Amino acid sequence: MTTENEWKVPEPLQPRPEDHEYDLDRALSAVVGLKSIVPSDAFTADTLGTERAGSGVLVRADGLVLTVGYLVAEAETVYLTLADGRAVPGHVVAYDHETGFGLVQALARVDLPPLPLGRSSAAEIGERVVLGGPGGRIHSVAARIVAKQEFAGYWEYVLDEAIFTAPAHPNWGGAPLINAVGELIGIGSLQLQQGRGSFLNMVIPVDVLKPVFDDLMLLGRANRPARPWLGLYAAEVEEKVVTVGLSEAGPAAKAGVQTGDILLAVAGVEPGDLAGFYRRVWEQGPAGATIPLTIVRDGRTLEIAIVSADRSSFLKKPSVH
Repeated sequence: MTTENEWKVPEPLQPRPEDHEYDLDRALSAVVGLKSIVPSDAFTADTLGTERAGSGVLVRADGLVLTVGYLVAEAETVYLTLADGRAVPGHVVAYDHETGFGLVQALARVDLPPLPLGRSSAAEIGERVVLGGPGGRIHSVAARIVAKQEFAGYWEYVLDEAIFTAPAHPNWGGAPLINAVGELIGIGSLQLQQGRGSFLNMVIPVDVLKPVFDDLMLLGRANRPARPWLGLYAAEVEEKVVTVGLSEAGPAAKAGVQTGDILLAVAGVEPGDLAGFYRRVWEQGPAGATIPLTIVRDGRTLEIAIVSADRSSFLKKPSVH
């Protein structure tokens, strides 16, 4: 098994200092490795595992790290590996379902420069960027922005304008996206297949963090009503929105939704696509609202009412250090 220090990005894909107007090595020194341990009885343990690894980036001089939320959801132990080689414990400050971000506080003095936040909305298609990795240039990828568009994830998640980059970073989870002037404009979330043998990364834009950042720091969550959560996994299949999986403990399963059900309408309105389905669900009110679905199962049209839930109520809360 390849260790974190043995693997390298192929040299032709590594960023070169001479190609950037900012201090590339200084910017990459803000990238940290992140490892978390999640209890085996955690709600997300079966889907995301109990041992998770990725990266994050220092966004404040006091050791605050921004990462992708799935790395730290329900984590009871977090360790950060800093650019100077130190491994320090971390505490999960917040995990926000709507944005997909997580915040971790290093529980030791860091003494490394944070990466300033840029404006992801200002990033342009074709722009030269870097997806950073812990350990500097050999773990980072020189890429370009290839698209900015809506993204809907099967786990009841929508971004109005995600950023897509290529070539893909092999260790994308939590990887910071750095723009042409050395600012953070996003955090790596997924690797997607673009074509035969071609991959790209989906990056969460940092602009969606800014409106909720103060709430996350103060409350550990965004100060807004929780969205209604159904506990179903959906995908677009032949221009239809179809249930492809269910959370056994979730509201949809309890209401009788089954894998393979075509999700025809929400409150009498056909959603059109996956993002439209989620948005129509969220329009019905906050968590706890009853969501009326019209489904097609084995050629029969059925009406099912789902009493939605607050997804966060199913998760273990961060432990206090």
